[in-house]
Amino acid sequence: MKLIQLFLTVIIFMDIFLWIAALPQGVENEHSSYDQVPSGNKELLSSSSVGMGRFISHKRSRIPRLMACNKIPRICRVKGSPGPHCCNNKCVNVSTDRLNCGMCGKKCQYNKICCDGKCVNPSVNGKHCGGCSKGCSNGSVCVFGLCNYA
Repeated sequence: MKLIQLFLTVIIFMDIFLWIAALPQGVENEHSSYDQVPSGNKELLSSSSVGMGRFISHKRSRIPRLMACNKIPRICRVKGSPGPHCCNNKCVNVSTDRLNCGMCGKKCQYNKICCDGKCVNPSVNGKHCGGCSKGCSNGSVCVFGLCNYA
């Protein structure tokens, strides 16, 4: 009987520990951490861990997902950044970003993707058939994103 009671007590303490570890940490001001980053420091704290439990909070990415580049534009050139350009306070690659294709604010239509800074339809474009830089061979036609369909 005492063995069962000890076993249940250990299980209850483990449950309490895991529950506490899964509680979210305090939310910080999103912009305050960017103002305090030294100019030479390329390792940045991640804002993606907000709401993550203490148990796994030590695993943070090197670059925040939504970077504030309006105050520190060079943050977009850090290794691991989504792109080298700053558009609407986010680091993006204008060569491939559908919301900033070729320049900030230029959006591609719903059926088009951004390839080399231009909005193209991968279903019918021979140079970008099915995806960026997937060209069809000479004489082939791109239909439904496939070269020589049917």
